[in-house]
Amino acid sequence: MVKVLFVCMGNICRSPTAEGVFRHMVEQDDLDGEISIDSAGTHAYHVGNPPDQRAQDAALKRDIDLSSQRARRVKADDFISFDYVIAMDESNKDALLSICPDGYEDRVHLFLDFSNDDQTEVPDPYYGQGRGFEIVLNLVEDASAGLLKRIRDNG
Repeated sequence: MVKVLFVCMGNICRSPTAEGVFRHMVEQDDLDGEISIDSAGTHAYHVGNPPDQRAQDAALKRDIDLSSQRARRVKADDFISFDYVIAMDESNKDALLSICPDGYEDRVHLFLDFSNDDQTEVPDPYYGQGRGFEIVLNLVEDASAGLLKRIRDNG
């Protein structure tokens, strides 16, 4: 079983979107018995809350339901439990590396490193207006496809 953890700041926009999109792709490929997926935040602002309604609405337009997810904060044990700990941006990657136990740093990745896009970070749509959540979904779908290929190729 390969275990993947997606991480953003509050675990209510980007990382739950990534969890939902990646889970959808994994289920479509009938790999849900082989890949375990979760998400978390580097901060505890929204622990126990569902994803932002705007993220849920945008995902639902693509037949991805985020409503059952609840925010949680990342913990040191996650680096041991998960094979891939995937940050949405450099700031969250730095926060992850600051709590990562020695010897597990190679499990921490930037999500868009798996993407074909030129961008390096998934932008935070929380304070924005307009198409921010759609942009996040587009980036997340592309990076999810790349991550799934990576897991298939390397485990």
